[in-house]
Amino acid sequence: QINGAQVESINDGQAIKVTFESGILFATNSSTLNTASQSSLTSFANSLKNNPDTDVQIYGHTDNTGSDAINNPLSEKRAQAVYNFLQGKGVSGTRMVTQGFGSTQPVADNSTVAGRTQNRRVEVYILPNEKMIKDAEQGK
Repeated sequence: QINGAQVESINDGQAIKVTFESGILFATNSSTLNTASQSSLTSFANSLKNNPDTDVQIYGHTDNTGSDAINNPLSEKRAQAVYNFLQGKGVSGTRMVTQGFGSTQPVADNSTVAGRTQNRRVEVYILPNEKMIKDAEQGK
């Protein structure tokens, strides 16, 4: 656990998925970070600054309300909102990449209000950067 976040190893240990207790969830058609998300991300930014040999992938998602023409850019805006927030807290932008997936990767049932709420989210993954990988290969 990292400052109120659950961590889960994925891709054969090549990446860590970070799940925040409050989630990084959004209102319909919004890319504004709520107070709980900002608090979680502030703690996460401090952890990232203490672990500089990692990179961060930030993936935005939407529910299936609306068209792809709306959802695809909205998912990008959600990922970018997290990127901008972390960068504002001192995390180097060169460590982070963003991508939006629109409504293509739901984690819950879009036919329910609760499911749509869970699908309006950003997911964050931590990966070792090139330096960390080289150090590991050299046994450091």
